Amino acid sequence: MSGPATTPAAAAAALPPGATLGVMGGGQLGRMFVHAAQSLGYATAVLDADPASPAGLVAHRHVASAYLDEAGLAALAEASAAITTEFENVPAQALERLAARRPVAPAAAAVRVCQDRAAEKAHFRQAGVPCAPHALIASAEQLDAVPAGLLPGILKTAQLGYDGKGQVRVGDRAALAAAWDQLGRRPCVLEQRLALRAEISVVVARGADGAMVELPVQQNLHRDGILAVTQVPPPDVAPALQAEAVRSARALAGSLGYVGVLCVEFFVVDDGSADGALVANEMAPRPHNSGHHSLDACDVSQFELQVRTLAGLPLAAPRLHSPAVMLNLLGDLWFRGGDDAAVEPPWPAVLALPGVHLHLYGKAEARPGRKMGHLTVTAADAGTACAVAREAAARLGLPPF
Repeated sequence: MSGPATTPAAAAAALPPGATLGVMGGGQLGRMFVHAAQSLGYATAVLDADPASPAGLVAHRHVASAYLDEAGLAALAEASAAITTEFENVPAQALERLAARRPVAPAAAAVRVCQDRAAEKAHFRQAGVPCAPHALIASAEQLDAVPAGLLPGILKTAQLGYDGKGQVRVGDRAALAAAWDQLGRRPCVLEQRLALRAEISVVVARGADGAMVELPVQQNLHRDGILAVTQVPPPDVAPALQAEAVRSARALAGSLGYVGVLCVEFFVVDDGSADGALVANEMAPRPHNSGHHSLDACDVSQFELQVRTLAGLPLAAPRLHSPAVMLNLLGDLWFRGGDDAAVEPPWPAVLALPGVHLHLYGKAEARPGRKMGHLTVTAADAGTACAVAREAAARLGLPPF
């Protein structure tokens, strides 16, 4: 269900087209935000140290600067009427500095919670949202005190982990100790390994007035910790669990006082019941890879929602007009023949299929594991979308799903 409409007072304060919207980070999420902002008539400014960043190349202005560079932050604030972020690891203190001069959404306090797994888990509990059994490990004493019931588990760095980075599967105490050494004895969270039936995500948008809308629930398949396939509607998740996931995502956004687009990832775990049980995995304070299908399958994309929350525009509830399957395209595709030199994938063979939408991110160099683009397949029904997506995956040499 969608939230209440934006009030007239809030709408009157909306930034008009022609204003400049700033974004911290120049990756593909920033690029798609810039495109959405420009389609609504806004100018854009991007701060990123890479002179060839995907978002910087298409923005009206590119501030080539590190995230904490004072001159760069001042330049972005001077150019922008309001500022957002496209990368979860942008330093929260940079957002705090910007907020002293311009509206920033999401706020640094909310981003800081999402940047620390221990704080995130604590917030799940405070909001009444179940999460996996876990323990914080920041000292040798805490390592020794880990309950036996948490093993086997997954040891994750408390900060700066994404796309499977900073994570090690452990089966016993000896492996746990070795993994903590491997991760540099940094503060970590050990999560009990659960029997999973499915992984899903909810992308929710919340305005400054508290209005909330969300994309349809998405079912996700990960390989090596990186999202590989998203299916919408989710084929293997009961409607009651989907509704629970939406309620939980809304509760988390509300309890954070969040303004912007927030993705909450959930596990559907096998608890012996017919539908399984839902536990929260993690939050991303930005649009999410699993929401990319909304560019082609919904009448309002996650990136337009990000623009609307930042500019104070009304939030229209997105409608899924076409079932969809999204395939993540990593740099490995360019090296599928085993050669050292990159070879362009066979795009014509894929684009010959009906309902295929190719999005490449403008990155100059393909590297294994690097997100280079995505492919969305839309169709009149979910079965057809899945069949075409499987054929597209086969033509590209991607693993079957």
